[in-house]
Amino acid sequence: MKVPKHLVMTRLMTVGLRLPPTRTPAEAGLEYEEVEFTASDGLDLKGWFVPAGPDKGPVVFFVHGWMWNRLGNVSGRVPFVDKDVDFLPTVKALHDAGFHVLLFDLANHGVSATRFPITFGQWEARDMIGAVAYLRTRDDVDGERIGSIATSMGGNAALYAAPYCQPLKALLCVQPNRAGDFTARFAADQLGKVGPAMVKPLDLFYAAARAPRPSRANPSIPARRLTETMVKYVQGTGDPWGSMENVQDMVDVSPRTLPLVKYPSTDRYTGYRYISEQSEDVVAFFQEYL
Repeated sequence: MKVPKHLVMTRLMTVGLRLPPTRTPAEAGLEYEEVEFTASDGLDLKGWFVPAGPDKGPVVFFVHGWMWNRLGNVSGRVPFVDKDVDFLPTVKALHDAGFHVLLFDLANHGVSATRFPITFGQWEARDMIGAVAYLRTRDDVDGERIGSIATSMGGNAALYAAPYCQPLKALLCVQPNRAGDFTARFAADQLGKVGPAMVKPLDLFYAAARAPRPSRANPSIPARRLTETMVKYVQGTGDPWGSMENVQDMVDVSPRTLPLVKYPSTDRYTGYRYISEQSEDVVAFFQEYL
């Protein structure tokens, strides 16, 4: 019996879909270390540390999106049209510019531990807090010069976590969102006009699970507290799930920010490709602010 599409979508929103890494930084000619550390709530997280050299220096870490892993997204695994998103070219560009890089899997993703349910950034912030705490234990990392590239759900997590990670000098936040708006727009795009009504009961599920309700998520609230972090926001122009207005709200309330980058895109996934297609701009941002 075929499972109705709205139930499949609901499961993906709450449970996700793991994507274990099948590639490594060695593909780009980079040496790396297998690393493990814990989120701020004690969950085990796994990743790779790519050293720029033996000396103490700045580091940039990636916080990936929903159903991705530490290297980005691999298309064709979900019941909707998605596209590949590859972090590796920018990992190499950052490495070659003298930055250490940390890549890791969020909880419920890749090969990290499980934390049920997915909360589109609110509980995932614990993973980022753990990543920063881990980085500050390393002798080769300058704990005063830490930056992050965060995408989608990872962008939400970064905004929630950053006030607890200071000093976090620079944050590149690509297509963050308000989860309630995102899930409604995603459902409308995939299920038609009835889609938003079909995912509305998600709030009841999250309440029963004693988890943060998607409709109440608003990364603009923690963004107001980032007085020491330079934030650069990016939003694709052709994204049917995200909201340019939501991201502009985040720009408007962030104490230190560059103008919103409205990146030409035909869908949500081509917006994420800003990271790899504009790697020179990415590196330049961290060179200036980190």
